[in-house]
Amino acid sequence: MLVQPKPKNARSKRVQTNRGPKVVENTKTAIFVRGSKTSQVIIDVLSDLYSLRKPDAINFTKKNEVHPFDDETSIEFFARKNDNSLFAVGMHSKKRPHNLILGRMFNYQILDMIELGIERCAPMKDFKAATSAVGMRPLMVFNGEAFNHSEDMVRLKSTLLDFFRGEVAEMVSLKGLEYVISVTAGPPGINGEPGLVFFRTYTTSLKKSGVRQPRVELEEMGPSIDMRIRRVRYPTDDMWKQATRIPKELKVTKVKNISRDGLGDKYGRIHMGKQDINKIQTRKVKALKKHLDADSNKRQKMDVDGLE
Repeated sequence: MLVQPKPKNARSKRVQTNRGPKVVENTKTAIFVRGSKTSQVIIDVLSDLYSLRKPDAINFTKKNEVHPFDDETSIEFFARKNDNSLFAVGMHSKKRPHNLILGRMFNYQILDMIELGIERCAPMKDFKAATSAVGMRPLMVFNGEAFNHSEDMVRLKSTLLDFFRGEVAEMVSLKGLEYVISVTAGPPGINGEPGLVFFRTYTTSLKKSGVRQPRVELEEMGPSIDMRIRRVRYPTDDMWKQATRIPKELKVTKVKNISRDGLGDKYGRIHMGKQDINKIQTRKVKALKKHLDADSNKRQKMDVDGLE
């Protein structure tokens, strides 16, 4: 781990403070690094993923000697220098062709990473559809039961969500959803290993539907990637606990007798003592008054006496 240098002037102190821990963290920045040997497939994948991640992304166009699974120092050096929390490394070799590594950082150290083998890629330049604007947040869709049962697929889902979540927003306009990322898990292999993962990107267009909600049409804009999980590195329990710790300032104070369901609806529970229905003050209706009932019974009794 690199030693944190002491700031020498006010400017460097401001930069160091901005990079320090905060209650509400800055938007995560991703770096896209090319290995010492790459292929055209890997270059296209890195370029397209960089286009989807802009403006919170840095693209390295030169080749670098990086092997995250064997040596972490290069990635940690880049993370400290560029203040990034996410990284994507592309490389190509005879043993692992068209190799893509996606990972996350915590405190300028590698938290976890997943290695993917690209088996097919259709870049964005092969599609005629219009691309989305820079900085727009996508709608993420995950299809397949494997994303709920397989540990490797759950890790891949979490990593992809971190990569494309962008800036945190409480509300998003319907017109602001310009593109959709669909990730589908294929059938598992014979020995139970995860199958292919299909990564697709679509632009959205809103059409008139005759009702208040518009009709949404999708058109594929690329990239279209078929990939397979090769290796996964999980974080240690202590590092994961520190990375997922919620500050005290952001913890929601539990209110007694107040609960919420899965849709966010609020429910309250009221505790009341034993009630006597006869003593409850109800609406005063003339027909229900007691003296009227007594007069009615008295008249009925007089009528019966007169008949006798």
